[in-house]
Amino acid sequence: MAYDVRGNQTCDAGDRAFFVSVRGGDADEITTYWKGLCDGATVIEDLGPAGRTPLYGMLRDRFGVTWVLDVAVEHNAG
Repeated sequence: MAYDVRGNQTCDAGDRAFFVSVRGGDADEITTYWKGLCDGATVIEDLGPAGRTPLYGMLRDRFGVTWVLDVAVEHNAG
């Protein structure tokens, strides 16, 4: 999934034009992706527990792409 800049951040097409989001089924899957993307990256938010998911992190890879990774959780809409 890709999306544009969050409402509380300024939009700069040369800096954060969009984000790529990867949602995995478990912590091992997301941790593996995170480790692969970390080489030469700038960590924006460390990989760790967050309010809505057991694991969440954000980084900008060595090519300038901002990645958001998290673990999918089941949502009960009731």
